[in-house]
Amino acid sequence: MKITFHGAASEVTGSQHLIETNNLRVLLDCGLFQGSRAQTRTKNERFRCDPTKLDGVVLSHAHIDHSGNLPGLYRAGFRGPIFCTRATADIAGIMLRDSARIQAEDARYLPGHLKEGHPPVEPLYDEQHVREVEKLFEPLEYGEWHELSPEFRLRFSDAGHILGSAISEMQIADAGDMRRVVFTGDLGRRQLPLLRDPTLVGGCDVLIGEATYGNKVHPPPENLKADLLRIIIDAANNGGRVIIPAFSLGRTQQIVYFLNELMEEGSLASIPLFVDSPLATRLTEVYRRHQHELDDEAQQSLRLDDDLFEFPGLQYVQSRQESVALNRRQGPFVVISASGMCENGRVVHHLKHAISDARNTVLIIGYQAEHTLGRRLVEQQPHVRIFDRNVPLRAKVEVLSGLSAHADAEDFKWWYEHMARESGIGQAFLVHGETRSLEAMAHLIHDFCDEDAIIPELHQSFDV
Repeated sequence: MKITFHGAASEVTGSQHLIETNNLRVLLDCGLFQGSRAQTRTKNERFRCDPTKLDGVVLSHAHIDHSGNLPGLYRAGFRGPIFCTRATADIAGIMLRDSARIQAEDARYLPGHLKEGHPPVEPLYDEQHVREVEKLFEPLEYGEWHELSPEFRLRFSDAGHILGSAISEMQIADAGDMRRVVFTGDLGRRQLPLLRDPTLVGGCDVLIGEATYGNKVHPPPENLKADLLRIIIDAANNGGRVIIPAFSLGRTQQIVYFLNELMEEGSLASIPLFVDSPLATRLTEVYRRHQHELDDEAQQSLRLDDDLFEFPGLQYVQSRQESVALNRRQGPFVVISASGMCENGRVVHHLKHAISDARNTVLIIGYQAEHTLGRRLVEQQPHVRIFDRNVPLRAKVEVLSGLSAHADAEDFKWWYEHMARESGIGQAFLVHGETRSLEAMAHLIHDFCDEDAIIPELHQSFDV
């Protein structure tokens, strides 16, 4: 068996790993590389494997850095099945159509704003390619072994990262033996709202595991709801609004879930709440269709409340006109809006109109990458640049850092200790992490593996 790492190797984006035997070629994930424009174009438009010769794709979850180049794979000739959970199929269709729309908009508007001599801006794929990819999805249920061919069996277990995310357990025929391969995808955390904890699985011959936060421990999530209430009440008492930049998938639904609980408790009865992201609205509908996959606490709530994402006082904003009207609205209110790092989308307009008023609060609920508007807000720079204007930052900036959907070092230790007890790990390959987190993860799992963990470089191949 040969494994080649064509993405998320010594980096945290563009997940893509190729497994080959004499009779089988399977791609694990097909994500978009996300980075500078020049880098992303070069890496995303060319596949280092032959898409026409793939027998199938195993998709761990619908985040764009794991699913985002599936339409590009189709455009390059792939016509095989894409195995994933039903929720992942539903979410990926929405995310990929949004990706195609953004690429089309960039192709229309960016050429007039780029320096002379810049390469043409062309979409990697269009909505027709997305529609064709959706026809290739073959949803599989959690917890059941599926014999997809005499050479290949697959079982998905809940990874607890986002709705539909899966740990892939594979049995692959190789030189007369059945080899057990486990691909973690992105592992989630324990005891976060809405999602179930990652499923514990048995040992394996070969592991491909993520290490995004292999060197970190997240703050505990227990006090998040109380902190959210405090921040909203403080702003409301000052007559101000709260702007919450949030990714449309995962974070928005978590915050709405907390707000629903607070509203049920009577804590927020007089404060209007808005979700201003059409993408988040569509994704929330998927959460409604898959409420049976949420955690035990959510199931208990559903016995008394048939919709965890709808309640009096909450409005999902659809049109651009409604979004613009929020910026003229008087009095306290809360608006959750994309994007999560404040780089584009409707939230940028809300920030432009809010941050120069000391009565208002910006609530940051996720990691903010270097050089983003979100990072400059977290750093509380006296002025920030929005739409080519320097805007004074007088609003209060609060940070809640306990909502990360990625496992941390303690979660990984818990998960791998169980795997070790269940017959251990033969050879481990660590991906989807920066150097420090990958090295920390290699040290963390050293005693659980028969051999030292390997940190592959991009496009590096291994015979196992």
